Amino acid sequence: MKGTCLKFYMHENLKHRHMLAYEWLLEEAKRMGIHGGSAFRAVAGFGRHGILHEEHFFELAGDLPVVVEFMVGDEEAERLLALARSEKMPLFYVRVPVEFGILNGKEAS
Repeated sequence: MKGTCLKFYMHENLKHRHMLAYEWLLEEAKRMGIHGGSAFRAVAGFGRHGILHEEHFFELAGDLPVVVEFMVGDEEAERLLALARSEKMPLFYVRVPVEFGILNGKEAS
């Protein structure tokens, strides 16, 4: 199946509607009927402001980068982007055309 890899980047401690933003985004995607999404926490990273954030052994900074990723159809990607825009979430995103499916099982629909 052809579709979109949609990734949203945010700080781990970013809140939206009294929830962590990555949790809120995953919950909303699930509510919209999207079949799956994942959040990945980085070990280190920096963004447009050039500030390096990294995890230290004795420190729980809570400000590390998190990526929330979805492999979805183009229409679902548009709906997720529209949701993030309407909620005025301060997110950087990447949208890439992809081909995806399920090996040795039922194809995604």
